[in-house]
Amino acid sequence: MGKASPLLLLLLVLGFFFATYNFVTMIVHNRGLGAWESDGLDGMPLRRLSDSENGNVGTTESSNLLFHVALTATDSPYSKWQCRIMHYWYKKVKDMPGSSMGGFTRILHSGSPDNLMDEIPTFVVDPLPDGLDRGYVVLNRPWAFVQWLEKATIDEEYILMAEPDHVFVNPLPNLAQGGNPVAFPFFYIKPAQNEKIIRKFYPEEKGPVTDIDPIGNSPVIIKKSMLEKIAPTWMNVSLSMKDDRETDKAFGWVLEMYAYAVASALHRVQHILRKDFMLQPPWDLEVGKKFIIHYTYGCDYSLKGELTYGKIGEWRFDKRSYLRGPPPRNLSLPPPGVPESVVTLVKMVNEATANIPGWDDDRV
Repeated sequence: MGKASPLLLLLLVLGFFFATYNFVTMIVHNRGLGAWESDGLDGMPLRRLSDSENGNVGTTESSNLLFHVALTATDSPYSKWQCRIMHYWYKKVKDMPGSSMGGFTRILHSGSPDNLMDEIPTFVVDPLPDGLDRGYVVLNRPWAFVQWLEKATIDEEYILMAEPDHVFVNPLPNLAQGGNPVAFPFFYIKPAQNEKIIRKFYPEEKGPVTDIDPIGNSPVIIKKSMLEKIAPTWMNVSLSMKDDRETDKAFGWVLEMYAYAVASALHRVQHILRKDFMLQPPWDLEVGKKFIIHYTYGCDYSLKGELTYGKIGEWRFDKRSYLRGPPPRNLSLPPPGVPESVVTLVKMVNEATANIPGWDDDRV
């Protein structure tokens, strides 16, 4: 027998770890461990676009193929109100010219149905066993995708992995090119600067650290068949990173994002990087032709329209102000001088809340 590959050894070690939790059979689902590496991805043409190319991608064979919009969620009021706004704007732009959106699924990893089942197409999956996420709820995301991909019927060939705090601001075409998935590059995902840690999960034999994209799993448009192969590895690497004290401390809340990037590289998949995929107020000032608003950052301004980031502003919009229930309808608009991106976001939130029936039902 030949020498086992580093990936196979990693998976075998993780298999032993998960067996401790009586969990390995759920993750592996009778897949051959060796098949995770030799799945037809080797030899696939891989290319990352430079910044200058990002806005100039021509029509490709993928441009007319529909993608399924999928996001993971919990049954908390905080997650629910974001999902409702996200789903409202999905429905609004889905059939606009230029859109390649297909179906929509909220993957609910709370283990049981909630009160949004009739409003939002939802697939219920199990959470991780008690204690395994160690308070890091995002660790449920890859496990949720593994279950959904195994059990659900998904008609589209491509999948957009999205998040509750995404708002579709322009119709989104299928940006993937042929077999190449597309992703948004995050400035704070820096594999090369964390090489010592990355090498615990991506050995030198696999290639240079620069093979690992500066991305998370969302937003990503990817072939369903490709994600089916990456997802179990993403799951295993996430749990292994969380179990490693040094890695957990270094990566913190973006650990699962690094895990997806590493898992993709282990399958020799690189993503086309598109900065126009998404904008993030208040740092991105204009909407332009970008497709998704990601409102993860708080927006704090003085009444003169001056950004006061890090200090609560006289005017503010921060999703974390509404942890226990949805924001009220008809939020006040930003003062004059605030960037277009922030104004657009608040207007879109207000439109959604004005039109979603029973908006205040989850208010505590």
